[in-house]
Amino acid sequence: IKLEIPTINLDGEVTVLAKVPEVVEALEGCAMTWQKLISTALEEQLKKVPQGNGPLAEVDLWRERNDTLSALTEQTKLPDVQKVLEILQEAESGYIGDLQIVLSDLRKHHVEALDNVKFLSTLERHLKNLTYGAGFNVVLDTIPLLMNALRMVWIISRHYNKDERMVPLMERIAWEISTRVYKVVDLHTLFKEDRAAAKKNIAEAKSTLEEWKKCYFAVRAQIEASGREQHWEFDRKRLFEKTDYMTSVCQDLYDILQVIIEEFYNVFGPELKAVTGDPKRIDDLLRRVNGLTSPMEELTFDPFSIKSAHDWNLIMEEFKEEVSVENVKQIFVQNLKDPPLYKNHPPVAGAIYWSRSLFYRIKRTIIRFQEAEELLASERGKEVKQIYLQVAKRMKEYEDQKYNQWRDGTEQTLPLLLKNTVLTVSSVTEEPVTTKKSLCFIVNFSPVLQEIIIETKYMEQLGFPVPEIARYVALQEDKYLRYTNGLKKLLDRYHTLMGTLNEAETKLLDDHIQELQRVFKSGHKRLNWNSLGIGDFIVRCTQAIRNFESLVHQIHNNSEDISNKLLLIESTNLFKFPLSKNGELPQAKEFFEYVKCERAKDVAQMVRKYTAIPQLLIKVEGRVANTNSGKSPKLTSYYAYWENRIYQVLTQLIVKNLQAFNAAVLANVPLMQTEAILSVPEIILQPNASEIDKMTAQCIQDCVEVTKHFVRWMHGTCIECPPQHVDEDEVVTFSFYSDVSQNPLIIEQAVLITQNVHKLLASLSKYLNQWKRYQLLWKLDKDIVMERLAAEKPACITFDEELQFYMKVAQEVTQQPLIKDEQFIRLQLAALAYAVQENARGWVISLGKLLNEPAREELCSLQEEIQVGVFSS
Repeated sequence: IKLEIPTINLDGEVTVLAKVPEVVEALEGCAMTWQKLISTALEEQLKKVPQGNGPLAEVDLWRERNDTLSALTEQTKLPDVQKVLEILQEAESGYIGDLQIVLSDLRKHHVEALDNVKFLSTLERHLKNLTYGAGFNVVLDTIPLLMNALRMVWIISRHYNKDERMVPLMERIAWEISTRVYKVVDLHTLFKEDRAAAKKNIAEAKSTLEEWKKCYFAVRAQIEASGREQHWEFDRKRLFEKTDYMTSVCQDLYDILQVIIEEFYNVFGPELKAVTGDPKRIDDLLRRVNGLTSPMEELTFDPFSIKSAHDWNLIMEEFKEEVSVENVKQIFVQNLKDPPLYKNHPPVAGAIYWSRSLFYRIKRTIIRFQEAEELLASERGKEVKQIYLQVAKRMKEYEDQKYNQWRDGTEQTLPLLLKNTVLTVSSVTEEPVTTKKSLCFIVNFSPVLQEIIIETKYMEQLGFPVPEIARYVALQEDKYLRYTNGLKKLLDRYHTLMGTLNEAETKLLDDHIQELQRVFKSGHKRLNWNSLGIGDFIVRCTQAIRNFESLVHQIHNNSEDISNKLLLIESTNLFKFPLSKNGELPQAKEFFEYVKCERAKDVAQMVRKYTAIPQLLIKVEGRVANTNSGKSPKLTSYYAYWENRIYQVLTQLIVKNLQAFNAAVLANVPLMQTEAILSVPEIILQPNASEIDKMTAQCIQDCVEVTKHFVRWMHGTCIECPPQHVDEDEVVTFSFYSDVSQNPLIIEQAVLITQNVHKLLASLSKYLNQWKRYQLLWKLDKDIVMERLAAEKPACITFDEELQFYMKVAQEVTQQPLIKDEQFIRLQLAALAYAVQENARGWVISLGKLLNEPAREELCSLQEEIQVGVFSS
């Protein structure tokens, strides 16, 4: 389309040309031509529709419109055209108004086309992938990206932000997605392809259709969550009705392939041929399976058309009914030997219930076939009916066989089961069952008997006649349940109680345990499930257990009291350390004396707890043996048990305390202090290392000898052994000391502490060696040194050097640390430093005296010379 420019000369001013009638007349004719040309062009463009059903057709439409209107718009901007418009405007021509209206429409539609092309171009790459992409994986990846791009167009565009523009575009996208599915899912060839590949294609097609809807609602949710963007809610019927229906059809096709592949082909495969030895029969079955899909391959309608939904549903119903008969037959044959049972169903009646449930399934299917007479009258209908009759007959034979076997077995087994004793005895260990602790009682109600009762109930519900003895036993179920629960409850109580007894308590209560087990005896020797005295037996056993339980609780209460006393003894701290006073730590002797005194107090309390234990054992004796002597033969092993416990507690007491003391020795927390002193010519500790070693060893020994306060009991009793006179003057007290002190752990720990303290003292002595650099201060004889120095008559500068040296030594000592903390000992160095300073000052004084004498002599000589000189003058 080209705007023709007038041939007249337009050179000159607009105001001049507008006054020339010939020029204005010619230009008005030209304006009329332009108006018609532009109007016609706009009308033609606005009438055009997309050439195709896909979204790319809409993109092409706007691109073509933009190209056409751009060309026209550019021509209207030419200088000659603009000058024509200016002249007509100046001449106030009647034609200029209509032309301006057309030009305004042109500009408006051009801006719209340009804007739409710009925004649709952002979608074009995704739309091409949707239309031409190879495989559903490309389409699946594209749909979320495309939907997000549509959201941006909806938000930003000035023309595609309205339903009347966006809905048709999205409708075209839905059409394109549907078309991709149409191309892949062709029912005429689908079931002839590789079934696994066909199944995969169907699954991908369904996923693509679902992704379209899912992405739409995901973007809608994002827009609503933002609260700022324009509402996103379009006509869902136009967008999803078609794709939703196609999704349901794809699911049907997937189910068909699933049934054929998983439920038939995988069963009727080479393995089944090998097992049955009848390959021809399996091949026949496979041919029948292949025939299931014949109606779908010969469709005369479009399965993906909503208009054909009724016809498609009929096809699927027929397929499901045919599959149902085959499935039931297959399930029945496969599970004959081990049928799946409902919860709480017994094996035989449960198997019959299972068989009947399968029968009712195929019966319902056949009834539906009978309602559609044309289906049952067909060749395939007759085949299905024949299969039904064969399966039903086989199911009836299966039920009769199961019932007859159960009835015969029950009549033989039940009388024998009722003769079982109500209890049986077993041993929980490899020890003989005569060992009281190992005796275990079990309720001897056979699971088979319980099963027969349940089977009887269900058999009657199924309509089978049951043996009289089975009906009688089933009617007694509540009574048997009451008996078995009562027996289990009392046996649980008995076994729990026996489980609380240790070996010593079992021996202690031997007579009582035997008496209790005598009460149980009739339960595993005489009473059976036909007996009338089971209820009385349960009452007697319960009472006997209650009495025994009371006795055990009393013994355990006493045991707990004894254990608490032993726990307090075991947790005693035998190394309580003194606290510092005004920041001053105790001296070594004071430290060990404090530990000894505190220990003596604690030992007195420990002994009081220990001496209270026999009284508690005598209380047990009174309850078990009805005596209070403290030396009952029935409690001999019980006394020994507690005496051994006391030994273990005392051993643990000493071991833990020695370990704690060793840890305190090694910890870098000072607990006591010692002094370093100058004892010419040596620097030593005060008290010295040997004394501290002795005090430590004595402290350890005292700790172990705490056990001497715990007197042993006489053999077979809980009475303390009196002192024994060995010689006239020697008295021996039997205590735990002789055993505890020989324990290797205690000996090892005592040696370790001694070694650690010795190492620490050696380390401190080594530290003191650095002070030996000052030893010349006290090792040299000052008188001899001074005499020699005087004989040499040194110059003043020599004296100055010597004085400076000793003054420096005195100053240096004051700068040394006066405390040395190492592990648990604090070494005080103040006394040593003071002694060194005093020695250095002694040298200074001696040097001063030596310097003073010649100086005084020279002064006297000088005074004499001065006096002589004065007299002479």
